[in-house]
Amino acid sequence: MRQRRKRAARLFAAGKMILAGIARELAVSRQSVSRWYEQWKRGGGRGLRGAGRAGRKPKLERQQLGRVEIALRKGARAHGFGTDLWTLPRVAVVVERLTGVHYHPGHVWKILGAMDWALQRPARRARERNPEKVKRWVDQRWPQVKKTLAAEKPGSSSKTKVVSPSVHPSDGPGHRKGKRLS
Repeated sequence: MRQRRKRAARLFAAGKMILAGIARELAVSRQSVSRWYEQWKRGGGRGLRGAGRAGRKPKLERQQLGRVEIALRKGARAHGFGTDLWTLPRVAVVVERLTGVHYHPGHVWKILGAMDWALQRPARRARERNPEKVKRWVDQRWPQVKKTLAAEKPGSSSKTKVVSPSVHPSDGPGHRKGKRLS
């Protein structure tokens, strides 16, 4: 947007175009160009500068974010936690230890997003899982289960109403009995 304002200032100074033409040229609304023109008349090119950053400044600087990221990459166990799983409260503790800045655990999510970190959930597997038994089940038992499922006749998709074997499929809802209408 800043580039458009600068270009608008040059066009205003040239004085060769009407405001509607400048709006078309810059692909912005006529109202924006009118507002920019008033600002330009009062303060020149400096009058068209943007308002700057919206909201409060971040508590952490880029260097601090870099230190936090390096620390997080070492893993949670390196920081005294029982598992290597990062949770938002754990990250908040590490951020506060390293930088002295306290963040609510719910806000830590925004900081992680700024560092391009994403939600990672560990795969849930039973601790007793035996890979050999799983492979044997998939190779031997699963084909048998699959065959029995395929051999069954199609039934009703309703969990509460079982289809009667005596009902002909065309007798269901939506099918008309009797003569055809012509």
